[in-house]
Amino acid sequence: MTTHFYTASSLDGFIATPQDSLEWLFAQHFDQEGPMSYESFIPGIGALVMGRSTYQWLLKHQDTWEYSQPTWVFTHRQLPGIERADIRFISDDVGSSFADIHASAQGKDIWVMGGGDLAGQFADAGHLDELWIQLAPVTLGSGKALLPRNLQLELLDTSRNDDFVCAHYRVLGKLGA
Repeated sequence: MTTHFYTASSLDGFIATPQDSLEWLFAQHFDQEGPMSYESFIPGIGALVMGRSTYQWLLKHQDTWEYSQPTWVFTHRQLPGIERADIRFISDDVGSSFADIHASAQGKDIWVMGGGDLAGQFADAGHLDELWIQLAPVTLGSGKALLPRNLQLELLDTSRNDDFVCAHYRVLGKLGA
């Protein structure tokens, strides 16, 4: 069982604009059935993890909730649930929550969907195993950082998907540790 941070990033290392917009990403062409695509990634996922901003973005921009997996939302705010969706709001830290998240995945992998700081909290707790980064052919100049941590990584695979460079890494631990 593996915990993945699977995301797209601008070439300069941002996953969203300062206003949490992803419009820059959806203006790009990415083959949904190509290398390191969502279609090949999602079948192995048993639980999703995200922060408040990611959850609110999904609520605002999706017509229906497309995930059948248990979804854990880290937040300290009251947020609306979704009828017939397994949404679990949590305000505990990653370390004390991980056993429950792990159990809910029922032997499948965990996807840290976003954001970058939450993925960093998983890394800090020793529960982030792999990064799947799709680098878009754009720069944003500022925004929400991809992964604001000092980590040592091992490159597992690279590929090209249209104009995206896709990289798959194993997390070895904190840099210099």
